[in-house]
Amino acid sequence: MVQKLNTLAETASQTAGPYVHIGLMPSYAGNPGSFETEIGATPIIGDVEGQIIEISGSVYDGTGWALRDVLIESWQCDGKGRFAGQPGADPNFTGFCRFAADAETGLFTLRTVKPGAAQAAPGTAPHIALWIVARGINLGLHSRIYFEDCDNAGDPLLRRIEQKPRVETLIAQKTGDASYHFDIRLQGPGETVFLDI
Repeated sequence: MVQKLNTLAETASQTAGPYVHIGLMPSYAGNPGSFETEIGATPIIGDVEGQIIEISGSVYDGTGWALRDVLIESWQCDGKGRFAGQPGADPNFTGFCRFAADAETGLFTLRTVKPGAAQAAPGTAPHIALWIVARGINLGLHSRIYFEDCDNAGDPLLRRIEQKPRVETLIAQKTGDASYHFDIRLQGPGETVFLDI
């Protein structure tokens, strides 16, 4: 017998919610033991070539609230501009990291190597690619981090941004010899540039 459709309630849609952490960072989500170490917990797996840096910041929603359940993945080349697997790439650097914001403060920290300009893409300024997911985000958001102390003028992606003041939303500010600050704003004033890729 076929059930009448007007008696069924629509299942609530689910964004990344709590499940993204359970699946991707089980120890962070309070389920230790799934993996010996979290996958992608650090891109540094030995003595790396180049400068080790830390990038800290928060992801803010449209009301200015720092999201405390955000998960971010980063991908980048090594200090000489080579991606993992390319000839001459640093064998102690994977280029991939998965990290989450602090559940109390919403602050995230990425400890990595300052990337060189990608040799595979001449003219591209040193940058880190990001994928951002959290409760309320239906599809993961793609963005980048560039550095204020690098020459970004010729970067093809930055040059394509028509509203030039928005370029600043992709630039990490230097706060120390090996530290940077970079906030991500999901909407509203200062909204970060997101990429449709």
